[in-house]
Amino acid sequence: MASLIQQPLVMECTGWPDQSSYRLLDSGAGRKFEAFGPHAFIRPEPQAMWQPRLADWDAAGEFVPGSDEDGGGRWNLSPEVPDGWELQWNDVHFTAQPTPFRHLQFFPDMAPVWDWMRGQLDGRDDAETLNMFGYTGLGTLALSDHGRVTHVDASKKSVAQARENAELSKMEDSPIRWLVDDAAKFTAREVRRERRYDGIILDPPKFGRGPKTETWRIEEGLSGLIGDCAKLLDDKSAFLFLTVYAVRMSSLSIAGLLEEALAHLPGQIEHGDLAVREEGEGGRLLPTAIFARWSNPG
Repeated sequence: MASLIQQPLVMECTGWPDQSSYRLLDSGAGRKFEAFGPHAFIRPEPQAMWQPRLADWDAAGEFVPGSDEDGGGRWNLSPEVPDGWELQWNDVHFTAQPTPFRHLQFFPDMAPVWDWMRGQLDGRDDAETLNMFGYTGLGTLALSDHGRVTHVDASKKSVAQARENAELSKMEDSPIRWLVDDAAKFTAREVRRERRYDGIILDPPKFGRGPKTETWRIEEGLSGLIGDCAKLLDDKSAFLFLTVYAVRMSSLSIAGLLEEALAHLPGQIEHGDLAVREEGEGGRLLPTAIFARWSNPG
């Protein structure tokens, strides 16, 4: 039975290996100031409750949130900001671009997660992994070094962008299955097919719609989805990683969900925060999401 480690962890992003790609420059007063390659932006961040350290934030753009809690808002961008520009994380190349959802087509705080997953698959060159809610494919491309990856997202546009990122990374011939599909329905079908995976990563949104107008609400759908994912793993599988953004949950609660679903497997379950550290001496840790993860050394 997988054991739950109650003490929470922090998975810390301290800037990317190529320092020109992503850096957290400062944060405070409910906002964060970040560099994405040559361009700096200001975005809302409710968890930055302290005051900024820098007197001036010279940004190329700022996202101004809407009045409701569920999103919305607009970008104020200077003319110097292009439609898209190339960034790099290790061997993965991709296009960054401001989106109507306040992010830039990727989540930089996921970098330590990609490193962790690669570490869990060390020694396995023929692994079969699954990336649910795969978005623009950075996690998928990070996993593709270790074997076949199934990338699932309900957005046709996101999957198309993921394919473009694969070409940009010269990984278009990697063994990746790109699928536009509803996550819950796809997983249920995989259970009926008695499929098995060595690793699964899930990054579900708070709310979303499938390609056939299916509705996803994380509070309603997450438990069943995790239950089906558990059936796709066995005692030789290596990991399951779950991240949750923008939802009032504790990491201990989603860890308890994994503990229940994975009771039939060995290994351990850990949980905690994803966080990004500001650059420079005395840089503070800015929490961005909660996670729970199962690992099995085999």
